[in-house]
Amino acid sequence: MAITGNRFQWVCRQALRRNFSVSSTLSSKQLTVRDALNSAIDEEMERDERVFVLGEEVAQYDGAYKITRGLWKKYGDKRVIDTPITEIGFAGIATGAAFAGLRPICEFMTFNFAMQAIDHLINSAAKTFYMSAGVVNVPIVFRGPNGAASGVGAQHSQCFGAWYAQCPGLKVISPYSSEDCRGLLKAAIRDPDPIVFLENEIMYGTAFEVSDDVLSKDFVIPIGKAKVERSGSHVTLVSHSRGVQSCLEAAKELTGSGIDAEVVNLRSLRPLDIDTVCTSLAKTHHLVTVEQGWPIAGIGSEVSARVCESNAFFQLDAPILRVTGADIPMPYAKTLESYCVPQPHDIVRAVKLMLNIK
Repeated sequence: MAITGNRFQWVCRQALRRNFSVSSTLSSKQLTVRDALNSAIDEEMERDERVFVLGEEVAQYDGAYKITRGLWKKYGDKRVIDTPITEIGFAGIATGAAFAGLRPICEFMTFNFAMQAIDHLINSAAKTFYMSAGVVNVPIVFRGPNGAASGVGAQHSQCFGAWYAQCPGLKVISPYSSEDCRGLLKAAIRDPDPIVFLENEIMYGTAFEVSDDVLSKDFVIPIGKAKVERSGSHVTLVSHSRGVQSCLEAAKELTGSGIDAEVVNLRSLRPLDIDTVCTSLAKTHHLVTVEQGWPIAGIGSEVSARVCESNAFFQLDAPILRVTGADIPMPYAKTLESYCVPQPHDIVRAVKLMLNIK
């Protein structure tokens, strides 16, 4: 119902008396992924003076995707640092700062460009705690958009989830919702180990309903714990990042065919919460994995192997199916791009094939 005239003036007066703003009084608890990430960084910088941000255009421009909006004005040049366009350079600076006890957040404009800096991520950040016999911690967060965006070609569209998840010494997070992004980024910044935090560019502007708990400064999600986004009884759909959205859309469509799908959001790729997957499988007895990455040695392959190597294998009533990105570099043409990234109808087709439903 619209609030007009005298009624609006009354609401304004009441809001002022309670020291609230009119917008916070009237709006629902919606939070975009972008704002979830921004608020998480802001609160952790406020909480711990060792936390700082560096990367291309993160300061005066407020970030290429506005994740660091307002932070330079609040914290200044020493804690929000614009760098030259040299990923190997600023990733090395960030890693060295972590060696010295600071807690850097290193932003890549896209993780495809992090290939320029992978020596520091793997050979410096990931291995140092082990190679120093536990003497040198590396509390650093490498974050930025990962996976397919929209119409940006092969140079910008690769999903690196499986690459980094294979590397000992790293923790790899691939969040879906605003709740995931806020709680897991705060956990990552506080963690003593190097974190690869894989966001999705297309999800930045997506708004999710959140609870008061999520908005609390103390809200943290444990790294390595998956979440059941939708309960179901006929088939388990396992995914991460934007793939979870495709699974939820597919699950909604499948209800029209009488199929009740459970959707598991992995959230963390290393460590991988296979227990939640197996618990779901014990209920549904069917498993489909979904990811935007390439099929060879992907996250779906790892989930499938873990299930087959455990007692959960005996819960399967059909072979596991994987729905993945196409095994080619991403085409530039948008029409071809849509064929290379799993769509909800691809998931629906896989589920119906598994359940032998036409």
